[in-house]
Amino acid sequence: MARRLVTLPMPSGYAAGTASLLHCVSTYLRSGLGVTPPYGAIVLAGGRARRLAGRSKPELRLGGRRLLDLVLDAVPDADPRIVVGPEMDLPPNLQRVREEPAGGGPVAGLAAGLAVLGQDVEMVAVLAADLPFLTRPVISALSERVADGAVLVDDSGRDQLLIGVWRVGALRLAVAALPGVDGASLRALVARLDVARVSWDVPAGTPPPWWDCDSAEDLRQAKEWL
Repeated sequence: MARRLVTLPMPSGYAAGTASLLHCVSTYLRSGLGVTPPYGAIVLAGGRARRLAGRSKPELRLGGRRLLDLVLDAVPDADPRIVVGPEMDLPPNLQRVREEPAGGGPVAGLAAGLAVLGQDVEMVAVLAADLPFLTRPVISALSERVADGAVLVDDSGRDQLLIGVWRVGALRLAVAALPGVDGASLRALVARLDVARVSWDVPAGTPPPWWDCDSAEDLRQAKEWL
């Protein structure tokens, strides 16, 4: 995977707490930063949540809202917005599909989402369903730096492949080259693609956009940030 690292500072005035997080988002939106349609979004919501005793991660609640809904807030202008996973309550403007086989992993979920994405959609955000602090400015920043794709890099330097924006054509070619999608590695899938790596400055004491809720402890920490 070809790599180019871009570091984006947070806006001035960003401080701890949810109110400041909202201030950060509104500052970016007032500046006119935004993803230009058409772009779609595929949210992968089919994980088994082994560390949460099998509870559905997308339907866990934080601040009274489901994690899935918080992720969808980051892509309000995506069309279509596709949720890949088991049956769940969804707004009428969302489309749900199921990966084959069920529980087949992120590449199987990605393939299912791509299969129902229109041919006119050139870019797609591919996201996990348990990212409560992901924001629209992050998606916008990634979309502006797409080669074959662009992914967020966390503070340890690790690529967060389920916080990315991709060229649909590049993903379709990569998936088509696989012998099968069941249990396939997402990292291996994109290894030969030209991917921009985008880092994001996060002030101390504030929630990072890559924070995911894989365990009860992760969820407790997320609640402390509210």
